[in-house]
Amino acid sequence: MKNIGYIPINKLREMISSKEISPVEVINETFQRINSLDSRFGAYITLDEENAIKKAKEAENSIMKGEDLGPLHGIPVPIKDLEPVKNMRCTFGSIPADIVATEDAISVERIKSAGGIIIGKTNTPEYGNAGTTENRVFGISRNPWNDKLTPGGSSGGSAVSICSGMTSIAQGSDGGGSIRIPASLCGIFGIKPTQGRIPRRVHNNTKWNEINFSTTGPMSIDVTDSAILLEVMSGFHKDGENGTIREENPTFTNFADTNLKGIRIAFSRSIGGAVADKEVIESVEKTVKKVEGMGFEVEEVDFHPDESEILFRTWYDFWCSRSYLMTPHLIDDKKNREGLTDYFRTNIQHGKDISGSLLFEALNNIGKYRNYTQSIFNNYDLLITPTVAVKPFKINEYPEEINGNKCNSPFWDWTPFTYIFNLTGNPAASIPVSRSKDNLPIGMQVVGDLMQENLILAFAKLIESEEPWNSYPEIK
Repeated sequence: MKNIGYIPINKLREMISSKEISPVEVINETFQRINSLDSRFGAYITLDEENAIKKAKEAENSIMKGEDLGPLHGIPVPIKDLEPVKNMRCTFGSIPADIVATEDAISVERIKSAGGIIIGKTNTPEYGNAGTTENRVFGISRNPWNDKLTPGGSSGGSAVSICSGMTSIAQGSDGGGSIRIPASLCGIFGIKPTQGRIPRRVHNNTKWNEINFSTTGPMSIDVTDSAILLEVMSGFHKDGENGTIREENPTFTNFADTNLKGIRIAFSRSIGGAVADKEVIESVEKTVKKVEGMGFEVEEVDFHPDESEILFRTWYDFWCSRSYLMTPHLIDDKKNREGLTDYFRTNIQHGKDISGSLLFEALNNIGKYRNYTQSIFNNYDLLITPTVAVKPFKINEYPEEINGNKCNSPFWDWTPFTYIFNLTGNPAASIPVSRSKDNLPIGMQVVGDLMQENLILAFAKLIESEEPWNSYPEIK
């Protein structure tokens, strides 16, 4: 039988319910794979094999009794270590590393209720504050296509778990591209839903969706699987942060019913003037031509709400300010400060130092960008761009130039296509569309109007069916 981690959950769920395979067998095979590979790739911070086996036995008993089964019944699901899982440590990839969560995140609560078995917590940069996945406490996550390369971040551990066949789905989160970036660099699918679609509990005063640009979301080897996980996690909750969407959810698992006939598609090779490497943009252009060959009309546009440097500064100022408000003890206490990674220390120090006038300027910019983006979606249904400006690169060796243009900030300049849609709140996905000449994955970003996840899912499934991305790295 094919490795469990490369079987889409929509098929694995059928195998479980028909008793072709038991939840206990699934969990045992999952942990065999994790235990054989994770020391090399660094997908996980915490594993809970004992409890997972216990839950698998309970899931098996439910099947034998003929009970109603949830959409994730018996399916192993890892959670990014920025979301709390009750009675499991929640580290945020930082210090202290021994805090145990006393309640579940709403999304985790719903995954459990749907029958999902939480197997552990995946690696993340400190508090999700980087586009790659390294921290001082738990080390480095590595790309299964080449373990000298980064898988991206900040949901890098989740992407690695999927790409390496440890699991076929994972929960991630995205505050500036953190689902889409590793999805692109690892050759998997991931979608950031409309801001407010998946609720989070209120734990601090910055948790309101008008300025909270981070959301949880699904990652998977298969578009249908992401739709299943998205449907499970979504929907209003009385304890959710301000701005959580109150309208009844569409049925995401019915995305195939979405009518794609006559949709208007825009394609922008740059955002705010920032461009991608030649091989990346050529791969996206090739896919756009295939889309046109399917009968869709695609019009090239210049998506330019502002200069790329100002776009980044707007996102960065808000992100860092919010990071400081969430973790002042880490920068204000000398002992804690010395234990931080350089990137996180820099970010929260910037957040502490930023002036009120600059924050107000950023807030004004956000309103401008939302108006601009809405004007695009008044004329088009989908927007296509590259997901990431470069192919996967060596760990801690950030690109010095992109397409002949010198990078002013190598740590960030390779991610110019994603964070704008965190500011605007639009749903956006990364679809694997190509391999580079050296057999590394390249992703294409597809963005929709607010609340239009089903349109993105239907379009992504069409791309998947026309050119399946069911090839995986040969792990030796």
